[in-house]
Amino acid sequence: MEKLMVRGGRPLRGTVQISGAKNSAVALLPAAILAESEVVLDNLPQLSDVAVYGEILEQLGAGVSWSGDTMRIDPSRLQSAPMPDGKVKLLRASYYLMGALLGRFGEAVIGLPGGCNFEPRPIDQHIKGFEALGAEVSNEHGSIRIFARELRGAKIYLDVVSVGATINIMLAASRAKGVTTIENAAKEPEIIDVATLLNAMGARIKGAGTETIRIEGVEAMHGCRHSIIPDRIQAGTYMIAAAATRGDVVIDGVIPKHMEAMSAKLVEMGVQVIEMDESIRIVGAPTYEPIDVRALVYPGFATDLQSPMTSLLTQASGVSILTDYVYSNRFKHVPELVRMGAGIRVEGRSAIIEGGPLNAAKVRAADLRAGAALVVAGLTVPEGVTEIAGVEYIDRGYDNLVENLRRLGADVWREQADA
Repeated sequence: MEKLMVRGGRPLRGTVQISGAKNSAVALLPAAILAESEVVLDNLPQLSDVAVYGEILEQLGAGVSWSGDTMRIDPSRLQSAPMPDGKVKLLRASYYLMGALLGRFGEAVIGLPGGCNFEPRPIDQHIKGFEALGAEVSNEHGSIRIFARELRGAKIYLDVVSVGATINIMLAASRAKGVTTIENAAKEPEIIDVATLLNAMGARIKGAGTETIRIEGVEAMHGCRHSIIPDRIQAGTYMIAAAATRGDVVIDGVIPKHMEAMSAKLVEMGVQVIEMDESIRIVGAPTYEPIDVRALVYPGFATDLQSPMTSLLTQASGVSILTDYVYSNRFKHVPELVRMGAGIRVEGRSAIIEGGPLNAAKVRAADLRAGAALVVAGLTVPEGVTEIAGVEYIDRGYDNLVENLRRLGADVWREQADA
């Protein structure tokens, strides 16, 4: 195990290149097995979650090879095999195998997913969609068993807006007979990315990115080449870090429209945000105004960015309020920030943040985005070294983090953690 060491007090300056979207990648990899010939994915982030997914596909019989940020997946010899435990329990997004295997083989046995445990994320809407398509779903010894003699299109209304359920239903419905309509679908850019891949593989999907998605099932799908969209959460984290250190950073290789909610909140605080075609420049200011932030489903402020945003709000001159309407208890980073001297209290879904300087401390990341929050916090501390344990969580979502921060002038490094 390693720990991340951060000696802060240095404004970040320079340019950082954003890699492919983690939340797209972990859905695109299982989507590829719906094809019957080779799928090539470019701009793939080199993350632990992606590596684990590649190993899972190999266990199912797919041929998987890496070259830089490109992965080739040959699913022609794929077999339907029960996966009740093992690597599927290492990541949350393993549930996409349910929709992909159901669409390809009409059956799937998948262990309940793992990943960051900041709040239970039920899969009832996924199951509702599979059952509407004609599948039988049962829980057998902690694994979800899904079986369908034949998948048929259906009208499905999601009771809550769910990215995972929207994608999972889309995967299964791509190979169903007839037309499936998903109402109250999630609108995230990652859903459009998955639909773009599926359509390139021969699927017939319309409306991705809106609240109504229409999928006309096809009998067979073929390979293709697809480049993954930039990671908006990674981009937002670097935007926050640049502002928190009063730096001047160009975030390159992004889609500025995906960052509109983040950009608007930074401007409200007093940060200078300059948008270009495929990049955003962040110029910090000596002082920041306190603001209210509400984490919502897309196109609202992303819940995945509320943790690092908490760290930035400690740098404002006054009291800010951050409320998460997506997850009710995603505040495991708060006790660690308090350990660093932050004045924060949690009331229900909200964190009330009183601005003030932070101190170096030994802290631990409880999940991926909590880890990002602690890195941002450590970068603001003018004296001492912040030690962040739980680096394995951070590695699930930020590739080349230390290298990128060092190129921007930060003093960060890894050390072996104590036993």
